[in-house]
Amino acid sequence: MFGSLSKRFQEYLADRRRQKTRLVTKDGRCNIEYGNIKYTNHFAFLADFWTTFVEIRWRFVLFFFIASFTLSWFIFGLLWFWIARSNGDLPWQNPPSDHKPCIDNIEGLTTAFLYSLETQTTIGYGGRALTPRCPGAVAVLIIQSLVGAIINCFMCGVILSKISLPKKRAKTITFSEMACISPKGDTLCLSIRVANLRKTLMIGSQIYGKLLRTTVTQDGDTIIMDQVNIDFMVDAGKDNLFFVCPLTLYHVINKSSPFFEMAVDTLHKQDFELVVFLDGTAESTSSSCQVRTSFIPQEIMWGYNFLPIISRSKEGKYRVDFSNFSKVVPVATAHCPYCFHNIKGHHLHSRNGHDNYGFEVIEIQDSLHATKI
Repeated sequence: MFGSLSKRFQEYLADRRRQKTRLVTKDGRCNIEYGNIKYTNHFAFLADFWTTFVEIRWRFVLFFFIASFTLSWFIFGLLWFWIARSNGDLPWQNPPSDHKPCIDNIEGLTTAFLYSLETQTTIGYGGRALTPRCPGAVAVLIIQSLVGAIINCFMCGVILSKISLPKKRAKTITFSEMACISPKGDTLCLSIRVANLRKTLMIGSQIYGKLLRTTVTQDGDTIIMDQVNIDFMVDAGKDNLFFVCPLTLYHVINKSSPFFEMAVDTLHKQDFELVVFLDGTAESTSSSCQVRTSFIPQEIMWGYNFLPIISRSKEGKYRVDFSNFSKVVPVATAHCPYCFHNIKGHHLHSRNGHDNYGFEVIEIQDSLHATKI
C-alpha cells in the first residue's frame, strides 16, 4: 500500500516538474519570467495605460472601478462642503433668516458627499439643489459633470474590452491532450487533433508549430530555446483551413524533419517542447485570435492513431462524436523513420503498443482496442 502511494506521489512530483519546465502550458499561457528590468522601463506601462488596464486582472479592474467613482464623489464632496462653509450656509454657522445659500440643504460633510454623488450620477432626489447665487459653484458643477462622464466612458470601455478579448474566443478551441505518430499513406506523420466548439467559423485559420530545444553549435555555443519550424497540414493543404469540424493535423516526418532522428525507444528520452499555434479571425466579432498549446516527449504516442469522430446520419446530416476526440487506437508503425523509408514492411511496432511508464496499465474491452487519453 505504502509502495503504491509512494509511486503515485513520485509520479505527481514528476508531472509537476514537467509542467514547470514548459514554456507554453496546455491552455496556452507562457511560463516565463522577466528579471533585471530597469526601473525607468516600468513607466512604459503607464504611458500605455490603456493596454495595462485591459490586461490586468479582473480584481484590480473592479478595485479601480469602485475607487475611481468613490474617490471622485468624496473629493467633490469636500469642494461642495468648502463652498457651503465659505458662503456661511451650514446650520452651525447661524446664517441670518434672509440668507441665500449657494446649495440648499447642505448641513455637513455627509450631506455634501450625498449632493456630490447625486450630481455626478444625475440622480437628483430634489432635496439638495444648486442656486444661481454662486458662479464658482456653477463652474464646479460643470467640472464634476465632465469628470464623471470621462470616468464612465473609460471604465465602461475597459470592461467591454476585457469581456470581448479575443483570447476568450480561444477558450472554445481545444487541442488533443496527446499527439500521435503513425503511417499515413506512404509517409510517416505526427498528428494532432483540434476542434472548434462553436458553430461559428474561424476565418483564415492557419496552423504552424515550433520545436523548442537546447542545441550546441559547432563553435561550442549553447543555444537555449532554439526554435525549429514545424509545418502542419490537412488533407486539403495547410493554408486557410475550413474549420467547420474537428481537424486532424499532420506533420510529415521526412529527412528535413527534426523527428527523423528519433525512434520509439528514444522519443521519451528527448528534451524538447513542441508548441502548436492556430491563428484565425472570429466570424462573429471579426477579431483576430491565437490559440496555443504544447506537447512534451511524454505526450507523444508512437504507433497510435486517432479514432474517427465524424459520421453521417441516415437523414444526411453530419455528426461529430466528441467522445472519440481524445481516443486513439494502436496501429502497425515502423520502429523509426529511417526504417519506415528504407525497410518497407519490416521493423513494425507492435499493435500492443510499447511500455510507457507515464500511463497506468488498463484492460480494454472495446473490440477496436480504443484507448482514451
